[in-house]
Amino acid sequence: MTPALRWNPAATAVAVYLGVRLVGVLVLAWFGAIHDLSLDDLLSRWDGVWMLDIADYGYDGVPETGTDAQGVHTDTTAYAFFPGYPILVGLFAKLPLVSPFGAGIALNVVIGAVAAVGVARLGADCAKRVRPDTADVTARNTGLILVVLFAAAPMGVVLSMTYTEALFCALAVWALVGVLEERWLLAGLSAFAIGLVRPTGIAVIVVVMIAAMITHRDGTRAWIAGIIAPLGYIGYLCVVWAKTGSPSGWFRIQTEGWNTSFDGGKAVASFLYDTLTGSLDAVSVLTALVIIASLVLLVWSFADRLPWPVLAYATLVIASVLLSSGLMPSRPRLMLPAFVIALPIAIRLARSSRTAAISTAVGATLASAWLGAYMLTVFDFAI
Repeated sequence: MTPALRWNPAATAVAVYLGVRLVGVLVLAWFGAIHDLSLDDLLSRWDGVWMLDIADYGYDGVPETGTDAQGVHTDTTAYAFFPGYPILVGLFAKLPLVSPFGAGIALNVVIGAVAAVGVARLGADCAKRVRPDTADVTARNTGLILVVLFAAAPMGVVLSMTYTEALFCALAVWALVGVLEERWLLAGLSAFAIGLVRPTGIAVIVVVMIAAMITHRDGTRAWIAGIIAPLGYIGYLCVVWAKTGSPSGWFRIQTEGWNTSFDGGKAVASFLYDTLTGSLDAVSVLTALVIIASLVLLVWSFADRLPWPVLAYATLVIASVLLSSGLMPSRPRLMLPAFVIALPIAIRLARSSRTAAISTAVGATLASAWLGAYMLTVFDFAI
């Protein structure tokens, strides 16, 4: 007799993630056809071009067409972008018949699948911790719903582009899994690697270091994790220091080139007030609503008493985005790594009817697909 097939949570999470992202890419291709834009160009727009140029030419060989937000190209402009993702793309692009673009897209498909497995695991773990009486099947459903909400985030389209979000989220979620399950080597190495991907990796690094300091078990392994966690981030800042001759070199490049600096939230507050009291711009209104929804979900996450590492990580990511100046329409993308704030929704949908869960999943998938396609084909500015 043929043995009964067993449901594989990891495979299911990957299938769900890829299904959501496939819908997003198909809608993007449709919008591209309407506006006479190729799918290849759309999947590598804006910062995606920077990633591919660094992967192809190296930091010092990026063409002069690569400029900052002020339209300026210098010998240090490319150093605003952390090396983790473009280095991986460059390595895979050395394979026969593989272009940097092909390597970047293929990598993000695989990395996104790895992230999905971690998201499902984190969701199930948090469901058990928030409500210890949660049945195993309900915990697994929480994880799968969180995978949907992650893949169908407002700007989830970047998970399928040559951007760093897929890699960042994969490392972040596995670092959090490592902390919650006290798998310190996993947590420490993930934090080390994420420090080479994006500056907001500091959120993960801080969480791992604090968790390592306060743990009462596996002391030696925890301390090792805490020590190696910041080394990637510090190492890259030192590389830029050597290139620019200034210990604050990376921050200067970012501020001068992209007008991004810590302002305590003044720019975001002004944007919200101006948008909600008089803007006719649809993108600005949608951006403002995403910002407000993120803050509401963060407060809800605290009310649900999610595990402190998850709350600390989400708070630090959102704070780094909302307490700085810069291009406002990019905020929904920059806050995507804070997807853990969707856990209160996932926990409740897992306990509700199947109709409610499926309807929400379909609605979120279609809304995300439309917004991503609109922002890349209709909206004229960087995302």
